[in-house]
Amino acid sequence: MSPYKSFDELAGQELEGQDYTVRIRLRNSPVLVMAPHGGKIEPGSGEIAEAIAADEYSFYCFEGIKADGNGALHIGSHLFDEPRALEAVRAVEIVVTVHGHANRDDGFVMVGGLDATLKTRIEGELTRAEFQIREATEGLKATDPANICNRGRSGKGVQLEISRKLRDSCRAYRDCLREFADAVRRGIR
Repeated sequence: MSPYKSFDELAGQELEGQDYTVRIRLRNSPVLVMAPHGGKIEPGSGEIAEAIAADEYSFYCFEGIKADGNGALHIGSHLFDEPRALEAVRAVEIVVTVHGHANRDDGFVMVGGLDATLKTRIEGELTRAEFQIREATEGLKATDPANICNRGRSGKGVQLEISRKLRDSCRAYRDCLREFADAVRRGIR
């Protein structure tokens, strides 16, 4: 767990460009796809978020780039307040966040967030694409209104919690990444 409870705390100890970086691409879109724990914090989450965003949606990624100890950069989703992220979420209706679950044994996705309709559509498309869906466990349901996925203008979004095994598969096999991203985009549309 991170010792930091806010971005200001993190920025007081960590250096942008040395310990972390922010990648952001804003488009004329009502949707933002973001990875608040990208890079070496939750490996693969940033790549998956970027693939989902593609040329269609806005994209944001906070990436840990330290040689080690990147877990310290993991600000909880309900506390995530990096200024560029907040500006980006305020500009869109819907936020879809991509996170990494630690499970290395099974390839699955847990879908949470307050947007029940979008959540159901994304789960349906992922199931049709033969990705395994698991019910989000306590703490990963993303039902806190302060969760960054729920801070777009609609006040409700979606959180994708992707197991390490599936993230590794998406990083190793471009077809897996493409199929996953396409399924999520179909759900968003």
